[in-house]
Amino acid sequence: MNRREFTKNTLLVSAALSTVSVPAFSDNRRSASRSLKKAIMWDCNKVGTTIEEIFESAKVAGFDGIEVMSHLNRDEVLRARDKTGLVIPSVCNSMHWKLVLSDPDPKVREAGVKALRVSLEDAKAYGADTVLFVPGRVNEAISYDDCWNRSVAEIKKVVPLAEKLQVKIAIENVWNGFLLSPRETAQYIDQFNSKMVAAYFDCGNIVNSGWPEQWIKILGHRIAKVHIKDFSREIAEKQGKWAGFNVKLLEGDVNWTEVMKAFDDINYDGWTTVEMSGGDTPEGLMDLCSRLSRIYAS
Repeated sequence: MNRREFTKNTLLVSAALSTVSVPAFSDNRRSASRSLKKAIMWDCNKVGTTIEEIFESAKVAGFDGIEVMSHLNRDEVLRARDKTGLVIPSVCNSMHWKLVLSDPDPKVREAGVKALRVSLEDAKAYGADTVLFVPGRVNEAISYDDCWNRSVAEIKKVVPLAEKLQVKIAIENVWNGFLLSPRETAQYIDQFNSKMVAAYFDCGNIVNSGWPEQWIKILGHRIAKVHIKDFSREIAEKQGKWAGFNVKLLEGDVNWTEVMKAFDDINYDGWTTVEMSGGDTPEGLMDLCSRLSRIYAS
């Protein structure tokens, strides 16, 4: 499919879906009082094959921005950004699982630091103020203490660049066997004594072991960006924990009313980025955007 056909087909789907009724929000007044902004994560948008097409489909679906991956072609990303008018609020480090800063091999850690620097430079070039970063991984070969000490030492090498560029290194809570409580996560972030080290909070990743609203209240001002994701404990129990993510937004166990109240309580009014499956068609992207609007009204 060429670009003209892609755009035409996407717009036709948009027009058709605009006539479909959306379930009523629980409280439109509350939704209107929030100035949150909608984005979708790069890997969750499967509509389009080129950078420009991915931007176009996100815009047609109703998103205000898109979280791109690091190490893309900067010129192409900038052209797509400028053409669509979408904002790039954050960049996801595409190398942090491969080049973990907790690796026993100093050469791997060195490459990981270099990749983090590129991610920060990408973000600055795009006008983003945050890089999503997973600092390390704990497993049988990498102890908890080693993950803490190695990752802290390596991140400290990059903090001066983050401060120079005014781009935050935002630590995400993921299933990496590390930073398993909100108080510990806060301690980890605070030790850098820099406003350029923050938290990237993922609502769904917490549900397997806790409650996101509790994390939000403790992390508070440290939260730079938010991933919107749902999770079903029942599905995870029956089919395995990873299967818990196989649920649509608003149909899992995240208590969105309490989550949104927690964000209100800490005065968070920034970007919320959808990280969910379902965005493999124009209709699916629009459904994700619609469900995010309903979450805002929780």
